[in-house]
Amino acid sequence: MISVICGTHRPQNQTLAVVNKYVEILKNLGEEVCVLKMDDLPENFMVTNTFGEPSHGLDDVVEKFVAGSDKLVFIAPEYNGSYPGILKVFLDAVPPHTWKGKKAALVGVASGRAGNLRGMDHLTDVLHYLRVEVFSLKIPISKLNTLINNGEVVDTETLGVLKMQAEEFLRF
Repeated sequence: MISVICGTHRPQNQTLAVVNKYVEILKNLGEEVCVLKMDDLPENFMVTNTFGEPSHGLDDVVEKFVAGSDKLVFIAPEYNGSYPGILKVFLDAVPPHTWKGKKAALVGVASGRAGNLRGMDHLTDVLHYLRVEVFSLKIPISKLNTLINNGEVVDTETLGVLKMQAEEFLRF
């Protein structure tokens, strides 16, 4: 099982277009895939997991999307030169031993020109600390808003790069 993780919880975010396309690519390659969107996390997730007891329902999310997956694909937009805080809180809320030995692929997205390169580096550092092996082919997608039409990624070069990463990640 591969979990594709949408690293944002903003309403109507464009990251979901990349998530949906990546899921389609993996399914076309014969993989079983599940999608975790940060807005699907338990209500008050950030507050309760930062300042109190774990959220009710978090264990189910962790079991299905982290413990139950062999590989993880993180698709994260750029927020202030890094990745979204909600993704960091999620990484922190999951017991560290749960991440150990997993493999991850990273896709960064941005409306600017750097494709969240810095954020992918930050995320790599955290994942390495958690003993997750990060696939070396990281995909930065820049000017995402110009690559989407009607909520779908339509740029053929971007689609080709995503497919190449997915195929190579499956062999990783």
